[in-house]
Amino acid sequence: MVRKVGIIGLGHVGATVAHGLIAQGMFDDYVLIDTDEAKVAAEAMDFAAAAANLAHHANIVINDYHALADADVVISTLGNIKLQDNPHADRFAELPFTAKEVPLVAQQLKAVGFKGILVVVSNPVDVVTSLYQQYTGLPKDRVIGTGTLLDTARMKRAVAQHFALDPRSVQGYNLGEHGNSQFTAWSQVKVKGQAISDLLTADELASLEKEAIRGGHTVFYAKKYTSYGIATATIRLVLAILSDAREELPVSHYYEPLDTYLSYPALVGRSGIIERIQLKLTLEEEEKLTASARFIQEKYSSCIDG
Repeated sequence: MVRKVGIIGLGHVGATVAHGLIAQGMFDDYVLIDTDEAKVAAEAMDFAAAAANLAHHANIVINDYHALADADVVISTLGNIKLQDNPHADRFAELPFTAKEVPLVAQQLKAVGFKGILVVVSNPVDVVTSLYQQYTGLPKDRVIGTGTLLDTARMKRAVAQHFALDPRSVQGYNLGEHGNSQFTAWSQVKVKGQAISDLLTADELASLEKEAIRGGHTVFYAKKYTSYGIATATIRLVLAILSDAREELPVSHYYEPLDTYLSYPALVGRSGIIERIQLKLTLEEEEKLTASARFIQEKYSSCIDG
């Protein structure tokens, strides 16, 4: 059975995702789409130049929405990264651009009858994921954003460095918006089999949370974009879908209790979101989650009502 993926937006993140998928041989067919025709043609040529040294063959098609009709997964990485270079590190600076692009892409996906899983990376990801679901009409559990999967990885990096561990040995999540209203749910974080709240003070936890955020800012403001962290998170999510892994991941999906898309752990597999995990958060964490949800809802409503 032929496996096919589409990537819409071949900027820094889209191209890095495409390279990772091709190098790992995760799909047979790759449909690369970008409004900059010269850029997407150059990326395809660059991948063709890599073909002789790859372990896997890749069929590459460019700027053909009809080729997405039978795609297993379509990944949206479109955006305008220059808009995020602002003093407040506000991902919503990109919303005027992405809010205009999403309906156009959604119309194309509907026109070709795409029925696969839509993975959204484009920022602000929670609102954009909501918009994609609204405009494509795809079932909510088949439209998923990368959400705080990257933020969780950044938190794990900070915690792991503090305890001299591999980040994969840290358990826990960042929840809510992939943006300034997100938070680390410290009640869920464990290291060495113990709750981190039993090992560190509240001030130390707050310092680690700031360090995780600061690390992301350090990368962005030095490079003027981020790529490897978010691309790796995206590939992990896509692999969980493709392999029907039923993997627990903190991704942006429709969270029914708060009636919005936000990041909360869920089981992910071939049909998308299979099951939402039930966490026992503290009252303070529940309040933070509610506040984050309201913020996302307000931004989403401004796009729909405006």
